[in-house]
Amino acid sequence: MFEKPESRPNFPSLEEDILKMWEDKNVFARTIRGDKDFVFYDGPPFATGTPHYGHLLAGTIKDVVPRYWAMRGYKVERRFGWDTHGLPVEMEIEKKLDLNGPDEV
Repeated sequence: MFEKPESRPNFPSLEEDILKMWEDKNVFARTIRGDKDFVFYDGPPFATGTPHYGHLLAGTIKDVVPRYWAMRGYKVERRFGWDTHGLPVEMEIEKKLDLNGPDEV
């Protein structure tokens, strides 16, 4: 069965042990070596403005879906974000400068 956990675990040491095991077993590389590709287009994290609790669901989906397909044997390349990362900032600057769209910029 399972060993009884320590009452005062050394979390940094546990983390180092887990990272070493992942490195020794080449765990991450094994998750992206599938023979079929699975494409998951992940947009910017907060393209609609500043972060809020509603982003938790999207973040969870962006984590769970690629993991599921990797565990099904697909090659899932992790590439995050698209070219709109700066969009919320650009929109705020346009408001501050009283500009209306790309033509006025």
